[in-house]
Amino acid sequence: MTANAALKNDLLLVLVTVLAAAGWMFSKNALNGIPPLYFLGIRFLIAGATLTLISAGQLRQLQRRHWLQALGMGSLFALALMIWILGLEHSEHVGEGAFISSLGVVLVPLFARFVFREVLPLSTWVALPVAIAGLALLSLDKGLRLETGQILMLMSAALFAFHFNLITRVVAQMPALALTAIQLCVVGAASCLAALPFETLPDPIPPDTWGWILAAALIASSARFFLQAYAQARVSASHAAVIMVLEPVWASLLAGYFLQETMSPSQLAGCALIFAALLVNRWRAIANLIKSG
Repeated sequence: MTANAALKNDLLLVLVTVLAAAGWMFSKNALNGIPPLYFLGIRFLIAGATLTLISAGQLRQLQRRHWLQALGMGSLFALALMIWILGLEHSEHVGEGAFISSLGVVLVPLFARFVFREVLPLSTWVALPVAIAGLALLSLDKGLRLETGQILMLMSAALFAFHFNLITRVVAQMPALALTAIQLCVVGAASCLAALPFETLPDPIPPDTWGWILAAALIASSARFFLQAYAQARVSASHAAVIMVLEPVWASLLAGYFLQETMSPSQLAGCALIFAALLVNRWRAIANLIKSG
């Protein structure tokens, strides 16, 4: 691969992190006009249908066991996202929520240790207390307690970490786009079903809310996952691992610009420690990146 091609693919992954961060903005604005579970359901049904059209050829080649595995993974992903969207609804600070959600990266090797008996790397032993210290600083801002939104974000981070472990082991051989399309459709269907007994759709849904829903579905979901699958297939794992930790940083910057959010000193310190934990946890990837450079 030429240097220009490598740079292009790295920049595509940076764009993916920006799109993922923008999804926090789109979602937060959409929740002003639609209940959370219905929003999640409509968003992911649109995104899933779009990716289904793109990956139709891959989907036709899947075997029955692949479909069953993908449906199972989609159900777990749906649970994680439903908890995440409820956490976002209760969150007073999008940037803070993005950093708490990113703790799933640190929890991935921890789940691998207890579920799959893998050896816990030294980097995780170092990252965990740093991440806990960051979370503790975030709780200081609310009087030494975690709020409902923070707890839900932490729960979703744990489920995302568990989901990641299963994805990399159970369905690693499946085409990425086909797997993503199935999962997004499952999330959409499951969220709409979960919303039925608890939520009422506004009639009609406000036009500006539809705008945020479509932006979340087509830009932050369909385009993001398509570009992510394309770019990750063309860059080294170390490059991808390091670049993807930028999402909470972008989310905080976008929240500051578009939502006029500000952080207290304890919030800034807590988010900084969590970001440091992410980098420590990715230290091997960072070291490989430095060596390859």
